[in-house]
Amino acid sequence: MIMIKNKHRTTQIIILILASELVFSLPFHLARFFRPTFLDIFNLTNTNLGDIFAVYGSMAMVSYFLGGIIADKISARKLMAVSLLLTASGGIYMSTIPDLFGMTLLYGYWGITTIFLFWAAMLKATREWGGDNTQGKAFGLLEGGRGVLASLLSAIAIIIFASFLPLQINLASASERLNGFRSIILFYSSLTAMGAVLVWKFLPESQVHTTNKKSSIDFRSLTKVLSNRLVWLHAAIIICAYSTYKGLDNTALYAYEVMGMNEVDAATLFTYASLTRPIAAVFAGILADRMVASRVILLMFCMLLCSFSSLIFLDGSAPWITFLYMNIFVTFFAVFAIRGIYFALIHEINTPAKITGTTIGIVSFVGFTPEIFFGSISGRILDANPGLIGHQNYFIFLTIIAFIGIAATWLLRKNNR
Repeated sequence: MIMIKNKHRTTQIIILILASELVFSLPFHLARFFRPTFLDIFNLTNTNLGDIFAVYGSMAMVSYFLGGIIADKISARKLMAVSLLLTASGGIYMSTIPDLFGMTLLYGYWGITTIFLFWAAMLKATREWGGDNTQGKAFGLLEGGRGVLASLLSAIAIIIFASFLPLQINLASASERLNGFRSIILFYSSLTAMGAVLVWKFLPESQVHTTNKKSSIDFRSLTKVLSNRLVWLHAAIIICAYSTYKGLDNTALYAYEVMGMNEVDAATLFTYASLTRPIAAVFAGILADRMVASRVILLMFCMLLCSFSSLIFLDGSAPWITFLYMNIFVTFFAVFAIRGIYFALIHEINTPAKITGTTIGIVSFVGFTPEIFFGSISGRILDANPGLIGHQNYFIFLTIIAFIGIAATWLLRKNNR
């Protein structure tokens, strides 16, 4: 693969970072950073929210597969710009505070708009940007930059939300909390629409796409991808890595229910912990270029195994508070380090450039299945035993996932030799 020659490389990676975080801000930031408030405003249980995300994941699965094929044939610039605009329009509907059925339809819609036209196109553009020798750097910068942006946006969103509340946050009325939350939704919606404009204006057309405009599916390439055992092991690694990433979504709820924080403090803790994302991703990217991505991923899964297993036995009492804080930050670091480089494995297992999109589509189709099952399972675990016991059972679930991740990564390294 030849690295893209473009004097505006810095602008390209910045645009990729902005677009790749903004497109997921509406579906995920609100439920992640403001989990207790989100559940209350939309009158949802953890199980309801898990089922809503399952609908998102079901639509996303089909979109991953078809989107990967399209990404090998159509410009990333066009695909990403349309995706951002369609996603932003969903935010306008969300600001009306729909009921459970409406939220389910909305997340099904977002499962298409954020994935079908966007995901594989964005990752393929990132791989092209990285060239032959800096895949770790490319994906590390992408994930790290997304982390900086997510933390910045969440900090602004917290300020917006808090501005609608009285100084004693626990005394806020229902209308104050509703107006504050609606303002956050519109904030993210407007930024997502602006992202579409930036992509269209500054992201160049890719040379790779213009040489492959057949409208039919390339079944030879598809068969080649499906018959590669390394592709399936790569997908298994992403299943485990993405499950641990989804596991972070309940951190604010854990802080609220177990550590005794209020809604704003819980969201702030999540924001501070998310600051590890750029550090972890860039660190992992640099390390991966020196000692291969799979070895770094294996190390991070081992860290997660230790972290999750220790949380099984802890409560939110004062003697453990400092250790809980440390554990949360270590967990976030390891999760974001893996996320920063798990698509660098595409290059490590020698995927031909001309079928990058198809490979990403297959790997994502399988690897992101946690979008379907994780929320429903975790929601039921937490609702079955509200409070400390539910969260401890939840960490048992995550410990098992981390162990499977270690096994999958070890097998990929063994087979790739």
